[in-house]
Amino acid sequence: MKRLAVLLLAALSASCASETPRRPPPLPAPSTPLPDQFGLVPARFADIPGWQDDALAQALPALNRTCDRLLKLPFDRSVGQDGMGGTVADWYTPCAAAKRVGPADHGGARTFFEGWFTPFLAVNNGNDQGTFTGYFEPELDGSRHRTARYTVPIYGKPRDLVIRKGADGSQETGRIVGSKLVPYYSRAEIEAGAIDKLANPVAWVEDPVDAHILHIQGSGRIHLDDGSVLRLGVAATNGLKFVGISKILRDRGLVTDTSMPSVRAWLKANPAQAKALMAENPRYVFYSLINGDGPVGSEGVALTAGRSMAVDPRYVALGLPLFLDTVEPSGAPLRRLVMAQDTGAAIKGPVRGDFFWGSGEDAFQKAGRMKSAGRYWVLLPQRRSPRIAEGY
Repeated sequence: MKRLAVLLLAALSASCASETPRRPPPLPAPSTPLPDQFGLVPARFADIPGWQDDALAQALPALNRTCDRLLKLPFDRSVGQDGMGGTVADWYTPCAAAKRVGPADHGGARTFFEGWFTPFLAVNNGNDQGTFTGYFEPELDGSRHRTARYTVPIYGKPRDLVIRKGADGSQETGRIVGSKLVPYYSRAEIEAGAIDKLANPVAWVEDPVDAHILHIQGSGRIHLDDGSVLRLGVAATNGLKFVGISKILRDRGLVTDTSMPSVRAWLKANPAQAKALMAENPRYVFYSLINGDGPVGSEGVALTAGRSMAVDPRYVALGLPLFLDTVEPSGAPLRRLVMAQDTGAAIKGPVRGDFFWGSGEDAFQKAGRMKSAGRYWVLLPQRRSPRIAEGY
């Protein structure tokens, strides 16, 4: 108390001795965005638009894949940062109950989710609106070997690539020069031959534009010239920043429609410019072969077309059910239960998602044109105490 009195007296004396009062610091401009602040607001299933209409049993295969992964982990392992999804033990009984619901029993699935989970509206600084895009699994023609037709390599992980993980979860990627870890080769350097003797191609494809789209999407299927199919997943990246080709073309004033179908058409119509422009994205993806179902998301399970979504794991735990309320590129409502099973370099923010449309050209057209406002609800196991947004 004596120390506090001395401090207050000193502050008062300084204030009285000053002829010009100090001005308060300026307020931030209204346009200055607030730092992201994730929150969860209690909700009711009855108030979620589309909940009663969704064919919820179609989401069960995706949930079961998450359950199969979770139940192999220690029972006291936290699900997500700060235990957002509880512990693995909290999922034992719900996962067992999910297995008993029939594949076409949508009413039974609704009863299951309402009985074992509690919905919360996701917000960022009290705002429930965010941005939702789409992605897909590309399908390319190719070969296991370089041929006169297939000349574009899809590289496996280079032998000199080093990935260091810190105790805080941070990650450094690069190569050792002397005794230092330096940034790895950029896309431009790799395409100029920097790793030709350091990495083996897992496949060769025909078109560099299609290969670039494969790098953006992160996984794909190669239809080989011998009639077989290779499924590819991400083995690693060069760790450099991702710069979208749509942004590069827009900034150059080369396109006004930045949807992926339009961007792909421009690149293929302008091959002389396309190579240099695509090389301005320094990020490069290395691939490995996937055996079994796929593509495999960041959670480590195979994705389900129309029922999996990529999220920002800083805010949403992988494996949680989410109910999405947005629109398709056609403007039709897109309201359905999905599973948070993947991440993406461009998927950043509390109310942000990337909807997995599946594979093939139809999925490409929908994914490439999707950029919709929307919101989602997080479904948490009832046996845990979630963080709740304050003042909303």
